[in-house]
Amino acid sequence: MGWAIALHGGAGDIPLSLPAHRREPAEAVLRHCLQIGVSALKANTPPLDVVELVVRELENSPHFNAGRGSVLTTNGTVEMEACIMDGTKKCGAVSGLSTIVNPISLARLVMEKTPHIYLAFDGAEAFAKEQGVETVESSHFITPRNIERLSQAKEANKVQLDYTQPPPPKDEPQDPAANEGDSQIGTVGCVAVDRHGNLATATSTGGFVNKMVGRIGDTPVIGAGTYANSFCAVSATGKGEFIIRATVARDVAALMEYKGLSLKEAAAYVIEQCTPKGTAGLVAVSVTGEVTMPFNTTGMFRACATEDEYSEFGIWPSLTDSAI
Repeated sequence: MGWAIALHGGAGDIPLSLPAHRREPAEAVLRHCLQIGVSALKANTPPLDVVELVVRELENSPHFNAGRGSVLTTNGTVEMEACIMDGTKKCGAVSGLSTIVNPISLARLVMEKTPHIYLAFDGAEAFAKEQGVETVESSHFITPRNIERLSQAKEANKVQLDYTQPPPPKDEPQDPAANEGDSQIGTVGCVAVDRHGNLATATSTGGFVNKMVGRIGDTPVIGAGTYANSFCAVSATGKGEFIIRATVARDVAALMEYKGLSLKEAAAYVIEQCTPKGTAGLVAVSVTGEVTMPFNTTGMFRACATEDEYSEFGIWPSLTDSAI
């Protein structure tokens, strides 16, 4: 048994032609966050602290769909959500946040400072003020890039999954590749286990571009986008409605608990058999230090490391061109 960590930056239709100026900053943040998590686990930091620390860093990056980089609703507003959970099944979740700098930390406060599991919208914002959580004006999240993403989605008359390709401009003839990546941004998550088998998971997102106001996705739904028990910790990403229907994160744990499957077998079954192609991915660790990162989308920003010096970093199915 040893420590292990895995994290993701979203799954979706990520083209191999993704321009370097879009890909490399996200890769750099993901690598940086992986090293933060590895260093923390080596220093015997509890996994719950590790996943919160890593996800906070990811939320602070504009290159992912969480925290600072959160995408906009159809009304041009931000409604962030997050969830955190450990192997004892303690958990906290939040939705509908518009001023909170680090939603994942508010989710942890819900877990530790209230008798509840889930707070949303005005109630969650009020609780944040009571707890002295760092807040900013909602305009902090309304960046020109996010406004452009929303404009593209409205033009195409659709909501956009993480990394959905933007529609080509109507009026301006130009190389489509020049516009690739403008809507490409992904949910974030982290899972970790320490040498003693303590498990934790954390997930954070801004949801879909052009989502209806009040829409809640899989991220804060216990057992859908986020779940941990004594067998494993899971963080999912993709099309939330499909992930909720399939109870993706919980089913991985259930297959291990009730069917005796290994982590990799359980996760592969859920992603390959329980969710439609092109809709989901996940990262997971087991109590014994296994790690897996399956997905059925074109790609998923992901990274992992274990105490026995195994590590991976990748976007597309082949990892040979992007190993750590």
